[in-house]
Amino acid sequence: MFFGREEIFEQLGAQLSKPVATFVTCRGRRRIGKSTLVEEFAARSKVRFVKLEGLSPREGDSNRKQLDAFVRQLSGQTGAPRRPVASWFDAFARLDDQISDEGRTVVFLDEVSWMGKYDPDFPGELKYAWDNRFKKHPRLMVVVCGSVSAWISKNILRNKAFVGRPTLNLQIGELPLRDCARFWGRRVRTTPAGDMLDVLSVTGGVPKYLELVDPRLSPAENLKALCFTPGGVLVDEFDDIFTDVFEGKRTVKRRILECLGNGAMGGQELSRALGVENNGHLVDELEELGTAGFVARDGGVNPLTGARSRQFRYRIADNYTRIYVKYIAPNRELIDKGLFRFVELEQLPGWQSVLGLQFESLVLNNLAGLLPRLGLDRTLLVSAAPYRRASHSRGSGCQIDLLLQTRRSVWVVEIKRRERIGTEVVDEVAEKVKRLGIERRTAVRTALVYSGRLSPAVEAEGFFDAIVDVADILTGAGAL
Repeated sequence: MFFGREEIFEQLGAQLSKPVATFVTCRGRRRIGKSTLVEEFAARSKVRFVKLEGLSPREGDSNRKQLDAFVRQLSGQTGAPRRPVASWFDAFARLDDQISDEGRTVVFLDEVSWMGKYDPDFPGELKYAWDNRFKKHPRLMVVVCGSVSAWISKNILRNKAFVGRPTLNLQIGELPLRDCARFWGRRVRTTPAGDMLDVLSVTGGVPKYLELVDPRLSPAENLKALCFTPGGVLVDEFDDIFTDVFEGKRTVKRRILECLGNGAMGGQELSRALGVENNGHLVDELEELGTAGFVARDGGVNPLTGARSRQFRYRIADNYTRIYVKYIAPNRELIDKGLFRFVELEQLPGWQSVLGLQFESLVLNNLAGLLPRLGLDRTLLVSAAPYRRASHSRGSGCQIDLLLQTRRSVWVVEIKRRERIGTEVVDEVAEKVKRLGIERRTAVRTALVYSGRLSPAVEAEGFFDAIVDVADILTGAGAL
């Protein structure tokens, strides 16, 4: 199954049609479908395709093993000689010998960080190969891809030697909700949207996880099979992807995720919880988590001053990760013994509250689907982020799920997942607007984005400028 990514295909197509060689970088978390996307693009474009993949790091690995794997793969796909090469200089020269200018070719260097892990000169050899060999082929596209996004950032995107070389930098995120629903196949019309959203609150829009969902089962049955049953795919998944992406630098990062499991934190708050200094080292750890797709950093613009905030808040952006640190990891021994098989998910401590955080994350990851329903898809936004102001001696605190700011208006967006939502939500948001304290010359609008059973009285109040059922984003219904 392959759904969505049409905009990315258009970007890649524009690169491929250029009369010169192009160099594309592609990043994103493990399982997000980067490799499948590039392969699908090459197949749809009907070009010659050469895929060379770095070996997953294992104890005892070496640069020699990576070079030998490169040669084997190249030989198997192109008929190039299988004799060993002495260096990456020679490996890229052999690859260059197999590139023809008669037709368009896509060369895909997958898991490039693993490929170059054991040779500090690898980035330099790749740069030399591009400058002196690859870019001389006007019908060539080179795609460099990897799950260790920090490696690509450091060694290519921020490497002064590569300045001006990449012609496109792709950051592959989760699938939008409208594409996620397609994994339910024919059952999408008979499956309640709330059931799909409950599953998506755990899997997010990660294609690999969505392929594991059985549309015949209830949300609870799917989540038990995936997360709380011995051998469940998502029981071991976190350790696998965390090891592959961060290798030996995992301890602090894992503790950061555990601290963020209950909600967003600022840098000072997080440093106190970790018992470490709030310095550049902590910022670097958070940046690597963010680049790998685990954590989001929210800043935005101060709605009172118009100045960009210097105080960032960090939250878990990957839905599966929160479920893992909150429920799978602490109960791993019981899960492995099969003692969680019969546990009702509702019995898990704070389950509904966590699902609320998961639902918020789904909405924040799908702003492109939300904005048209607020009439803001053609409006320039100056900020779009959760907003929090701590209480102080001069005023009360304020916490808003999502604050959207244009040049002339501010949207206070309440994100609510609840079995039944009554008129109390009107009072809650009215209080938030009051505490926000926006000057009268700025238009303040309100929106409710929800999942659950909404009381007709909420709409009858006429308080909200927009009310959006996330089920409509999921199914593609109700857009303005």
